[in-house]
Amino acid sequence: MSDEVVTVADDLQYCPRCGAPLIVRLLPTEDRPRLVCDRGHILYVNPKLIVGVIPERQRQILLMRRGIEPRYGFWTYPGGYMEIDESVEECAVREGQDDPAEDLIATALREAEEEIGVKVEIRGLVGVYSRPGPHGPGIVSIVFRGETMDEKATPGREALEARWFEAEDIPWDDLAYDTTRWALRDWTEARGGG
Repeated sequence: MSDEVVTVADDLQYCPRCGAPLIVRLLPTEDRPRLVCDRGHILYVNPKLIVGVIPERQRQILLMRRGIEPRYGFWTYPGGYMEIDESVEECAVREGQDDPAEDLIATALREAEEEIGVKVEIRGLVGVYSRPGPHGPGIVSIVFRGETMDEKATPGREALEARWFEAEDIPWDDLAYDTTRWALRDWTEARGGG
């Protein structure tokens, strides 16, 4: 592969370490072309980590209709990206927890409260899902199930509404993402409703 200037996205045009332009180059130490600057710094474009939670109450789940792009108006469970300035270990320490896995749980809990106004208690892992990105980094989505005693949801600024659903009433044709569909399928099957 020949060297070429990368113009995929503004944040991928320049080296974050030194500011030099990035080019796509196949290096002898790598097994695929990488973004690299003329000073030899390699920019690895890795998947983004998303953490979500499916709130449950009396065999129902609480879904939210997205109030932001992408997928405005489509249904999903609360979730979001881990922050760029946190490692799992740093966030675990910040939260006063000993187990780095607890950071993922803290992220899921924060998203539920921020996006739909309910407090949840994590009851287990639904699954880990991944999808490569055609025009940028892919994602790794870690989804928990969580129990809540809150009957009323209070949608935050990222949700148009929040609604309780029985497993048979999940709006399958109006789900926001493939990963949403995969996680809800696994949740439904684990509940004996699939």
